[in-house]
This record gives sequence, structure tokens and C-alpha cells, in this order.
Amino acid sequence: QYWLGALLTPFLIFALAALGLNILTGYAGQLSFGTAAFMAVGAFMAYNFILRMPWLGVIPSFILAGLCAAAVGIVFGLPSLRIKGFYLAVATLACQFFVLWAIQRIGWFTNNSASGVITAQKIVILGYVFDTPASKYLLTLVIVAVLALLAKNLMRTQTGRAFMAVRDMDVAASVIGIPMMKTKLLAFAISSFYCGVAGALFAYTYLGTVEPEAFTLDLSFRILFMIIIGGVGS
Repeated sequence: QYWLGALLTPFLIFALAALGLNILTGYAGQLSFGTAAFMAVGAFMAYNFILRMPWLGVIPSFILAGLCAAAVGIVFGLPSLRIKGFYLAVATLACQFFVLWAIQRIGWFTNNSASGVITAQKIVILGYVFDTPASKYLLTLVIVAVLALLAKNLMRTQTGRAFMAVRDMDVAASVIGIPMMKTKLLAFAISSFYCGVAGALFAYTYLGTVEPEAFTLDLSFRILFMIIIGGVGS
């Protein structure tokens, strides 16, 4: 139980977040320090979807939370149209601070919790309660496997090749007709979606709580180091 709950489940969740960041940084060449912020958006929006729309179900709530993170990613990806490299990293760093500030200041996100630490709801899918370390691990494994397969196939498509062309030489990519704006914002959206789903899993299958302190800048750096050590763009 210790292995499943404390080691293997977070291993999978961080693998999913690193996969999302790798799409943006490794394949599309856009440096980002805002990974933990997108994970926080995913976690808090999943909590609110399950709380306010219980008829929706857990998996659709996670998907919608990922889409909310994608929307935030697009907004903070807009500077990438004008700046790149270190300057873009600083712009995404602003996302990290702004998102955590908004979550802590706007009571709607935390359902007006006094402490800011919220117990995550039970995971119930088709009447089955995922409440043991083994069941939570298997649920996380299935979600991560499906999304990893989708990411692998995405990189073989025209979109994936456009990402790599922008990374290698954006001027040449623009000359041969690849739309810069659409490609860069799509990279931010897909990456943020993956990070948002990872954040929801982090809160529900690993921590059991939804709290802003779990998504600090330290987490963003850790995931960035994961893809650097693991091999950027592979």
C-alpha cells in the first residue's frame, strides 16, 4: 500500500505533467515555468465541477478541468507570439503567481473555505468507489496510459510536425506557411490540458486534499527538471 499510495501513483501523475510540459517545451520549443499553475487550475476546477455539478461524473469533470487549464494556458501563451526563450519563461512565471493569488483571494474557487485546505470528494465512477491505494493507482494508470498514447500519436500528425518546425526554426516554418499564432497557442492549450488533468489526479488520487500550497513554483521547476533529465523532445 505504501508503494502504491506514496510512490507509484505520484510517479504516474508527475509523468503526465512532464508529458504535457514536454509537448510545449520539448516539441514546440516554448519554455514555461507555469506548469504548477495549470495543475492548480485543473485541481480546483475539478473540485468545483464535482461539487456544483455532481450529476456530471468524475471523468467528465476531470476533462472539463483540463479544458479550463487549456483556456488559461492560451491566455498566458499569447506573449509567445512576440517573445521567446528566457523572456517567455518570465511571462509564464507571472501565470504561476497570478493563478495562486486568484485561487487564494477569490472565495468561489475554495467554496469559501476558511483554511484554504479542502478535502477532495470521493472518486465514484459507475457506482464503484475508488478509495484504496490500488484502485486509485489503477485509475491513474489508465488515464495516464490513454493520454500518453494520444500524445505519441499527436506527434506523428501534421500538428506535431508543425510544433517541431516552429521549435527548430520559427522563421523558416512561417515562410513555408505554418501559422505561428495557431501553432504556438495550440501547443500551450494541449500542454495545459495535460497539466490540468495531472493536477486533478494529484489532488484526488494522491493528496486527497485540494490546496494552493501543493502547487508552488518548486513543483514547476521539478517538472521542468524531469523533462530536461529525461530528454527534452523525446
